Amino acid sequence: MDDLEGMRRAVTLAAAARAVASPNPWVGAVIEAGDGRVFEGATAAPGGPHAEAAALAAAGEAARGATLWTTLEPCAHHGRTPPCADAIVAAGVRRVVVALSDPDPLVDGRGLARLGEAGVEVARGVGADVVGDQLAPYLKHRRTGRPWVVLKLAASLDGRTAAPDGTSQWLTGTEARSDAHRLRAESDAVIVGAGTVRTDDPSLTVRLSEGRDPLRVVLGRAPRQARVHPALELGGDLGEVLDDLGSRGVVQVLVEGGPTVAGEFCRAGLVDRYVVYLAPKLFGGDDGRPLFAGPGAATLADVVDGRIVSVARLGADVRIELAPSPATIPSPPMVGEALRSMEPA
Repeated sequence: MDDLEGMRRAVTLAAAARAVASPNPWVGAVIEAGDGRVFEGATAAPGGPHAEAAALAAAGEAARGATLWTTLEPCAHHGRTPPCADAIVAAGVRRVVVALSDPDPLVDGRGLARLGEAGVEVARGVGADVVGDQLAPYLKHRRTGRPWVVLKLAASLDGRTAAPDGTSQWLTGTEARSDAHRLRAESDAVIVGAGTVRTDDPSLTVRLSEGRDPLRVVLGRAPRQARVHPALELGGDLGEVLDDLGSRGVVQVLVEGGPTVAGEFCRAGLVDRYVVYLAPKLFGGDDGRPLFAGPGAATLADVVDGRIVSVARLGADVRIELAPSPATIPSPPMVGEALRSMEPA
């Protein structure tokens, strides 16, 4: 197969590992032996084999003289698993095609250098744009120390999240709620405000999708008997909250808090992706509860600008994903030294 086909297959494998691999990167690897046989691997849960190691184990002796495609630079350090770069060299792989270098301070070019020093032919950059989007949460975390922030919102077509009396269940249908649970499963933590906990008493667990429950984070104090417990209760500046979570290995956080928390994250420019579920309902007035609470943009020049990443129909509802323009997202400080102290993969 050619490099584009090999990388496409690796990207598909990586997508399947999305909900299990974090805080490690979700990576896919494909090996084509000299006789045309193909072997595949994807990153397992932390402590399990990385994608390259899984593909090499599947290939066995067939890896000698083969080509390997991987979405991210192979690691070159001892963590909970041995270095993948050393395993590739030992297996006798002839050529390695890599989409992206790994910005983790423990890797950062060392894997590619190890391969080159051993005489392995290395090609890089194939599928870099696609893999950059796929691994965006991991790349941001390793470069800045902060998690990727996804703000999930659900509203009627006229932009209301609840009736004036507070009733909102169920605004969207089963398909949209299942997709929201998939987002939870892909996230290492979910954030909600204490006010939402008191009003709705959510459990914030994954029930309508496959995957593990995220760390539950409450901004403020949750009632002792709230279903959200056990939860991490944090307060103060939102940027500092994200720094705290990033230091705990949280790569992606899903913000599900009510309109007050949503408005605070939006105004602070801390959102990397907006995911909005629109239900085919109309409240028909201005007294329903809005998507955001608090002061908004005073003029059109101050609104959050961005691009529509995707639009999908989920049952009767529509899912819209918005990426805000980089100019509206402040860059947090680099925290490479803090990342170096994190437990390696």
